[in-house]
Amino acid sequence: MLRIAALAAVLLLLTGCGADWSEPHPAPSAIGALGPGFFSAHPRPEATITPSPGSWDAVRPSDGYRVVLVASGSDAPTKNLVAAVEDWAGEVDADLRTVEITHPHDLVPGLTRALDLKPDLIVSAGNDLIDPMALVTASHLSQQFLVIGAELAEPTHNVTSVDWPGASFRGEGLGASSTYDPGSFTPERCASAIRAGVAAVLNGLTGIVVWL
Repeated sequence: MLRIAALAAVLLLLTGCGADWSEPHPAPSAIGALGPGFFSAHPRPEATITPSPGSWDAVRPSDGYRVVLVASGSDAPTKNLVAAVEDWAGEVDADLRTVEITHPHDLVPGLTRALDLKPDLIVSAGNDLIDPMALVTASHLSQQFLVIGAELAEPTHNVTSVDWPGASFRGEGLGASSTYDPGSFTPERCASAIRAGVAAVLNGLTGIVVWL
């Protein structure tokens, strides 16, 4: 029995599920600096910045960065966003957990489950989450959120979005700055989105839209 218990513990560690998030850990920080052209002046709340390509490449989170990915949707854009977040987390050794939502009635409860984990950052992927995010984020101002491939119409200071032409959904019945284009969610664009968005959050540039 002891051998079985020891093997189980090893398997938990290997799959990344053994980390105990109930334990406190140091506040996250940025490792590396933003390159020239990421922003010219500190943006106002709800402003849009257009960073120079690659100006975020040198930035990564400090060790033990706790991230929850909340994903909803089986469409190709959402799948590409999820894959990009997973690849990024592996590259920077972030502690990533995923809340996958498969039913519309579970959208708000799914975000609540993510909040209950008390991560450093909650990342949302999928247009179905935008309206629920608008309901939830303003009530949890101490939690940082990152929306990739969409945005909130009136984000609070703790919500940062990354958009590009073809990816600027703002919620049901609201206009967008560009026509939705599923083909714009390329693996390369999604990879840039998670990196640029995290770089902005780690440097305190939050409550804005990062336009790629």
